Amino acid sequence: MIRIAISGKSGCGNTTVSTALAKKLGVNLINFTFRQLAAEKGMTLAEVLEAAKTDDSYDKAVDTRQVELALKSSCVLGSRLAIWMLKEADLKVYLLASDEVRAKRILEREGGDLAEIAAFTAARDKNDSNRYRELYGIDNTDYSFADLVIDTAKYNPDQIVELIMAEVEKRGLKA
Repeated sequence: MIRIAISGKSGCGNTTVSTALAKKLGVNLINFTFRQLAAEKGMTLAEVLEAAKTDDSYDKAVDTRQVELALKSSCVLGSRLAIWMLKEADLKVYLLASDEVRAKRILEREGGDLAEIAAFTAARDKNDSNRYRELYGIDNTDYSFADLVIDTAKYNPDQIVELIMAEVEKRGLKA
């Protein structure tokens, strides 16, 4: 069994890399996020994010569900807190990118106005960090314990997957 946890802030490529890696390994992808929770509840992402500021049940629902799913089988868990929450991970990977790169990627994915996206993303980052600290005592700006830290602005998704696969092979991990 293999469990790989991949984390990073919005726009760092978590979903893209996690999806490609899970496919390459032939394992389950677990990427249950506020976006999916919003869809389940018939809410917008912005509404869920606003509600989560005062109602811890949103974070706890997402985080609990992810870990429960990850413990059932070999998987790639891609989420903001995967490397902190999935203690059983065989490999912990943190993806990073500058605020500018992240905002441009979100613009490409969702459309809109770059300045508005940058402002929304900065506010979301701050709110997320505050919530994680209050809920779990996690400082999501300290990822120094991750096994791999990859600046996603330097590589395309396929190259990032290959970097992770090289580490999987080096460690002798098997799906």
